[in-house]
Amino acid sequence: MNIPAIDVSIVIISWRMKDLLKVCLDSIYKFTNRLNFEIIVIDNDSKDGTSEMIEKDYDKIILIKNPENKGVAPARNQGINLAKGCYILILDADMELKENSIQQMYNYMEQNPDVALVGCKLVDSSNKLQYSCKRFPNLLALIFRRMEHYNLVKNSKILKNHIMKEWDHNSISEVDYVIGACQFFKRELLANVGLYDDKIFYGPEDMDFCLRIWRAGSKVVYYPLTSIFHHEQRITKKKVLSKISIMHLLGICYIYWKYKGKIKR
Repeated sequence: MNIPAIDVSIVIISWRMKDLLKVCLDSIYKFTNRLNFEIIVIDNDSKDGTSEMIEKDYDKIILIKNPENKGVAPARNQGINLAKGCYILILDADMELKENSIQQMYNYMEQNPDVALVGCKLVDSSNKLQYSCKRFPNLLALIFRRMEHYNLVKNSKILKNHIMKEWDHNSISEVDYVIGACQFFKRELLANVGLYDDKIFYGPEDMDFCLRIWRAGSKVVYYPLTSIFHHEQRITKKKVLSKISIMHLLGICYIYWKYKGKIKR
């Protein structure tokens, strides 16, 4: 018997997001019914019953149970290494589909072979736009991102330029990078740019991945003709001096060391 090829491998990391993950998974099954897909969940030692829920309620999902929190890039790579799909979708656990967004991104990629990676529009639960496509930042822009609760910083030209705030976000466009909450790319891309950088525990691994795509001669595109709810947790903003926030800052420092301060195409 011939086994149908897998169109899309959906890779999701979960860390203490059991309830949101369930919403995410149920929305995938509800709206993605014309593609042959697999779901790979990496539980980063959540200790909240996530793994038990997957084993009980979702027997078709491939589950990786990490004995510790391995971070974002290493965990995503674990999932990617198991993926069998022609395309790979990196999706955050706090996402909720409201339509057939995965199908639409798949169709766009099939029709545009010169595009290596695409990310769709992200909105919050009230349909307010989230700035998920961005220009490569300078160091000051990255620092400002951690201080954006201050109005002076939030309204600065540096931050507005970085998050492309002046743009209406309603047209398909090539962009420097899209955030890792939703990155849809061709499996064959990995042969040219490699996996996510394992040295980044949490933070700019999405930016680094897109930068390597551009430098390999391929394109990153923002596709706003479909949107997904992103119930954004912003875990590094809740406790500025938490371990995860410190790891995020270390990731930023590493990126600037890696590219010698030249983060551009």
